[in-house]
Amino acid sequence: MSHHSRSISLPCRSHPLISHLRDKITDLHSWSSASSRTSAWLCDGLSRLRDLHDCLDDILQLPQTQESLRRQPHSVEKLLEDFLRFVDVYGIFQTSILALKEEQSAAQVALRKRDESKAALYLKARKRMAKEMGKLVSAVRCIELLGSPVVSVGDAELSDVIGEVVEVTVTVSVALFNGIAVSLGPKKSSTWSYIGMRLTKKAKKVKSVVSEEGIKELEETGTDCLVGLRKKNEEEIGKASKKLQALETCVGGIESGGERIFRGLINARVSLLNSLTQ
Repeated sequence: MSHHSRSISLPCRSHPLISHLRDKITDLHSWSSASSRTSAWLCDGLSRLRDLHDCLDDILQLPQTQESLRRQPHSVEKLLEDFLRFVDVYGIFQTSILALKEEQSAAQVALRKRDESKAALYLKARKRMAKEMGKLVSAVRCIELLGSPVVSVGDAELSDVIGEVVEVTVTVSVALFNGIAVSLGPKKSSTWSYIGMRLTKKAKKVKSVVSEEGIKELEETGTDCLVGLRKKNEEEIGKASKKLQALETCVGGIESGGERIFRGLINARVSLLNSLTQ
């Protein structure tokens, strides 16, 4: 407590909330390097990202943090724009994932009735969503990283860690949107995405190569599952039905995770806005 009372520019390097936030950032970088690409892995990443944003919001609401941010309004304005882009992207994502859920329910009916025309509509919807996810990837990559227009050590530390939050949010978002796009879209032999990662206080950037891999449950409910329904025997229909049921759980988890991130981004943006208006 005595340390807190003497601090004039919080949070600083030794502040426990900063250390906690950095630990969560490190965990997310470890998560992104995992070889498994399942809905459980993806939902875990979304949950970790929401926890990260909750921790950031706790820092942003500190009176000392608000005071620090008020000394750099131009940086805050830039952050507000970044978080608004994130909010817009996740708002579009929520609309898209809801549409996919509806199409997936229709596909289950089509499977039971062996209705190939309705199954074809579902496959077209998958391709359409893949294109939408590709656009979201482009939108996320357009979000520039936070610079370092600060004057004090405390402000620099705050700026640095917020910049890292923006970076890891881009990383997880690209993994989410790419994973869905690759799973639902046409198969490619090899595709790669490049995410700029700031490694030093001077904002030195390198290219981090991230393989675009699909999500298992999404990939297993594609053309092979729903084409030629009238020729499939009961065993094949049963297997396809189980895959669609697994997909329902998968999509529901992704939708829930995306919604939590959406709300967390809004909360963080409100806290940033409060630093300018209070």
